[in-house]
Amino acid sequence: MNNDLKGSDLTRAMILRGDKQIWCAVCDESDELAMMDHCGNDFTAYIVSFSDVFFYCSGGAPWSFAVPIKISAVMQSEIGI
Repeated sequence: MNNDLKGSDLTRAMILRGDKQIWCAVCDESDELAMMDHCGNDFTAYIVSFSDVFFYCSGGAPWSFAVPIKISAVMQSEIGI
């Protein structure tokens, strides 16, 4: 059995550890939908706190689900130019 934290559980653990501004895909329905809805950064946010049952972003909006993500620059070798 795999007990690794993932998704919103991982974000909660990071907040409790003291991490600040965690870049996340966010949604009010599920972790899975959060990962599908972040096209164009419309549904990504810096999560700065967790209170009661909500994650709060730097803009103050509450979210039910927040999955930590990584964003990195595309390298020339990756796109074959």
